Amino acid sequence: MTGAVRRPARAFGEGPLSRGCALVHTLLTVEVLLLVTLAPGGVGLFLLGGDPGNLPLAAVCLVPVGPGVAAALYALHHRTGDLTELRPARAYWRGLRLNSRAALRIWVPLLAWLTVIAYTLTHFAATGLPGWWAALLAAVGAGALLWGAHAFVLTALFTFRTVDTARLAAYFLLRHGRATLGAASLLIVAGAATLWATEVLPLLLAPLLLLSLLHTGRPIIAETQEDFTV
Repeated sequence: MTGAVRRPARAFGEGPLSRGCALVHTLLTVEVLLLVTLAPGGVGLFLLGGDPGNLPLAAVCLVPVGPGVAAALYALHHRTGDLTELRPARAYWRGLRLNSRAALRIWVPLLAWLTVIAYTLTHFAATGLPGWWAALLAAVGAGALLWGAHAFVLTALFTFRTVDTARLAAYFLLRHGRATLGAASLLIVAGAATLWATEVLPLLLAPLLLLSLLHTGRPIIAETQEDFTV
């Protein structure tokens, strides 16, 4: 009679509970560091208030969002499930150092374009344009946000020229429809949380939303690694 095969014992930090704790630790660390990165702009937004006339100044306060999001994506992508090898803070600061310039080259023009759209929509009655222009502008803004979501994933994980990142992000909008729909659903969640709760809630949910963005963007990441990197 043969005895049962004994499975090798798991080392510390390899079990599901350990992996869950590692994920929670990483998410909380990224949340705190993202809040630190965005704090100066957040203070400015608080002082400006909600007057639509302050949208250009609000855009200036939102400039740190680009580097912060890129750093958070980098840290979440390079996370580990091993409790003994957790370095989320180090990964975040490394991502911030490596990707800030590239992220700003993507984020600042996108932010400026979104600000123009938002300013036009909030003052639409004064433009004298037909109503369908408002729907068109909203659609253009939504498309720009989806393009930006893909561009941020590419910026955080790869080193391309800005023009190449922009082209790849546009290419992937239709190439990987499921990834684009996934990004759209995350934008809807963030927008709904802002409208129905508070502007702070999407910021508190940011690590989870960004982790989900990486998950839905796996086809984009895989194709980029296979076809567009050496």
